[in-house]
Amino acid sequence: MIELLNQRFVKREGIANSIVSCIGNTPLVQLNRLFTKNNIEVLAKLEMMNPGGSMKDRSARFIIEQGLRDGLIHRNSHIIESTSGNFGVALAMVCKAYDLPFTPVVDPKITKANLNILKLLGARVEMVDTPDDQGGYLKTRIKRVQELLNTIPEAYWINQYANERNWQAYYYDTAEEIIKQTNKPIDYLIAAVSTTGSILGCARRIRQDHPNVKVIAVDAAGSVIFGAPPAARELPGIGSSRVPELLNQEEIDQVIYVNDMESVQGCRDLLGKEGIFAGGSSGSIIAALKKIIPALPASSRVVTILPDRGERYLDSVYNEDWVQKVSQNYITN
Repeated sequence: MIELLNQRFVKREGIANSIVSCIGNTPLVQLNRLFTKNNIEVLAKLEMMNPGGSMKDRSARFIIEQGLRDGLIHRNSHIIESTSGNFGVALAMVCKAYDLPFTPVVDPKITKANLNILKLLGARVEMVDTPDDQGGYLKTRIKRVQELLNTIPEAYWINQYANERNWQAYYYDTAEEIIKQTNKPIDYLIAAVSTTGSILGCARRIRQDHPNVKVIAVDAAGSVIFGAPPAARELPGIGSSRVPELLNQEEIDQVIYVNDMESVQGCRDLLGKEGIFAGGSSGSIIAALKKIIPALPASSRVVTILPDRGERYLDSVYNEDWVQKVSQNYITN
């Protein structure tokens, strides 16, 4: 197992020796068709171009590989995680590369595409269908994880909401790349939140080189991460029905809330103006940018992260029947 781990760093004539070696080095693109006023520069990290389709490839790789190095994960380990989709796909891909069995605990809000990908990658999918007291499924998924830990031999729970290696992955990978790619002062970092690992990891590294950067979290309306009242949410991947153990609110300068319909419109705007086919969390980012950019000083430089691909949202964000149903729920409520 350790030999296989070490081989990831061996390249021959520019040839990657596994899919895991292909994670990272994603492009940073200026969104100069969507945002043109006051000479504000919006730079977006295209994390959907990771091989597993999302930014979660980075944390999956980092957590698994560091666990193999320090012995928390070994040849007989059975990996378990509660996931809304992207992290599950990323873990399934990395576990496949290292021949580790993997059981993701998911809920009905997972996209059909992500569910099918998990199964094709050999994941042993566990589906919960009972909402928790917040109206979501996170607490129900965690309960099922605890049950599996008590019944599966050598089970190891990743626990991305509390795992310090979650934020470290983005500190050492994503943020390091952003700093090298910009090579100029960064005034604002705007990122979607769920576990808060990516925004905190990026903020901690970027602040070392750009101490005046303002960090703005984009959260889903109905998420309780920052103390807002709970409400029903339809889009996976952004927001949470519990406060992550990783969260340090002192490191977040501002929070912008975006509802499902605003996220849908953000996805459509991003596709229509920039030709970037991205997922629901990216739409939330675009919607938040539209809210805040008019208030930013002229010539500000904004860095943001577009977390995942749009193909996995063809049955939701890009499906008119789904959009109409969600829209009707907003009108009814």
